[in-house]
Amino acid sequence: MSGRTRLTLCVLACFVAAIVGVFVGRALLSSNSPPGSELHEVLHHKLALDANQQARLDVLEQRFAVQRRAYELELRADNARLAEAIEAEHGNGPRVTAAVDQSHAVMGELQKATLEHIFAMRQLLRPDQTGQFDQAMVKALTDDAR
Repeated sequence: MSGRTRLTLCVLACFVAAIVGVFVGRALLSSNSPPGSELHEVLHHKLALDANQQARLDVLEQRFAVQRRAYELELRADNARLAEAIEAEHGNGPRVTAAVDQSHAVMGELQKATLEHIFAMRQLLRPDQTGQFDQAMVKALTDDAR
């Protein structure tokens, strides 16, 4: 393989890795406030939780923080496998496709776990608190769509 061909393949692999990185980054990060920050604000400052609710919420949040971190580490490992696959195949081959599919599966599991966490938090609320919580949840899900 000539030096020029090798350089072209390397540039192409870097370009593909950069594009994949942008999509994964956009899926995980927001350029605005952190995801769920308004929901967090409502829960901790606007709903006037009683001591029992606050204690139960703290347990849920600690448990979810560990779970979320595990998913984030798994996604980082998936990104490393994707980079290896791109480096090995220099194109959209079977290893690249499998790595992308695995990453998407983990992202889906993280989203499901996040929804379970949100609904578990909602269960802590009194009926007079759920409306404001629900509005904040809908806003968090639809703000980027506007």
